[in-house]
Amino acid sequence: MRLLKIFTGLACTLAFTVQAAPIEQYAESLPDGASLSLMVQKVGASTPSIDYHGKQLSLPASTQKVVTALAALLQLGPDFKFITTMESSATFSNGVLNGDLIVRFSGDPTLKRQQLRNMVQSLKQQGLQKISGSLVIDSSVFASHDKAPGWSWNDLTQCFSAPPSAAIVDKNCFTIALQTSKQSGGTATAQVAPYYPVQVISNVKSYPQNSPDARYCEFDVIASENQRYTLAGCMTQQEKPISLAFAIQDGADYAGQILKSEFQQAGIQIGNAIRYQTSPTAPAKVLAQTQSVALHDLLKVMLKVSDNMIADTVFRTMGNRQYGVPGTWRSGSNAVRLTLRQQAGIDIGNTVIADGSGLSRHNLIAADTMMQILQYIAQHDAQLDFISMLPVSGQDGTLRSRSGFKDAGLDGKVSAKTGALQGVYNLAGFITTASGEKMAFVQYLSGYAMSPQDRSSRKATLAGFESMLYRDIYTSN
Repeated sequence: MRLLKIFTGLACTLAFTVQAAPIEQYAESLPDGASLSLMVQKVGASTPSIDYHGKQLSLPASTQKVVTALAALLQLGPDFKFITTMESSATFSNGVLNGDLIVRFSGDPTLKRQQLRNMVQSLKQQGLQKISGSLVIDSSVFASHDKAPGWSWNDLTQCFSAPPSAAIVDKNCFTIALQTSKQSGGTATAQVAPYYPVQVISNVKSYPQNSPDARYCEFDVIASENQRYTLAGCMTQQEKPISLAFAIQDGADYAGQILKSEFQQAGIQIGNAIRYQTSPTAPAKVLAQTQSVALHDLLKVMLKVSDNMIADTVFRTMGNRQYGVPGTWRSGSNAVRLTLRQQAGIDIGNTVIADGSGLSRHNLIAADTMMQILQYIAQHDAQLDFISMLPVSGQDGTLRSRSGFKDAGLDGKVSAKTGALQGVYNLAGFITTASGEKMAFVQYLSGYAMSPQDRSSRKATLAGFESMLYRDIYTSN
């Protein structure tokens, strides 16, 4: 049986809808076995118009970023910036820095190699020719694992789950070109740009499209120490090189190698080996620095395109700032919980917060809790300027091509954060109805699975559900 039973509870709450489709039609739009939690509430109202399993804990996926963004704005402030510095306590004379140069990373998720190059050039212009001590890579702003509990192990080499370490350069992601062999069973060739301080070894076998050996071909990448990546498994033959991107696993080492190269190119000698510092030390004299854009601008990017790196570095930074210790996943979680309670009056109860991005499958939140957060956002949006940061249906971000809203004629009517993991299809945000009322809504849909023959129609199935539901919400009184 489909979801007919669970939707019968919606019959009364959907009575407000003028042209509501029969409840059976909503049920028929979802696969067997799917789990739904749904809340809809007028902004400023004390009770919801729709409350189906509102207190049921669900995987938030990337709707978690709404929680992270609100807590960050309240705790760090919209003007907060990540600052990366080059510091030293050593004397500087005759072109020689008589000691160590500390590069203090802050977890800036947008730091680019060009910014590091500009800082090196600034030192060059100040007359620096040699560092007699070590180049110290300071990543002490964060501690413990750079990967959050509950992240899927097989996603860890994908750039969307690049570890949000203290030292991040170009999103800690690099690309290669993989050219399959024209010979059946031949080894594919990996080409890496020389400016990436990585080593890539290809053991990938190449087979024709219809070869029995290609039927269950699987490609794999194994990340090892010292920025070494081994490509294994097999692929079907391709005429042109395939562009692939992989996540850096050790951000501090990667940044250290990039900086070493930049100093060499600038003609600045480094006396001793690179050293890595993970324990906090007192600030020294700043010789050069760079900074990110303001937090509000970062959060807008994070929410529009669902940027995991921004979400998780902001999350860990909150732990660092709240408790005065290196940021960890636990301190970030506690900081979010404390900030929402003290500054927004929202008690998130038994919500489980494992990370800031929603990548972790340990995260759990109820639609009722997310609704409290959305209501606070809407009622304080004049100060927060939050809703403008959300994707807009048919216009930008992750809602630009959301077919359910397009089919319902709702382009420009919905501002919401999407959330997707395997078997998860979520939304949390706002819709402006035909009568001009602003409604907040939370859709937590999980546990769905399509049979092998139906997988190609998955998007159409989910789009049909959303199209009917949100069209009726839009036309409600």
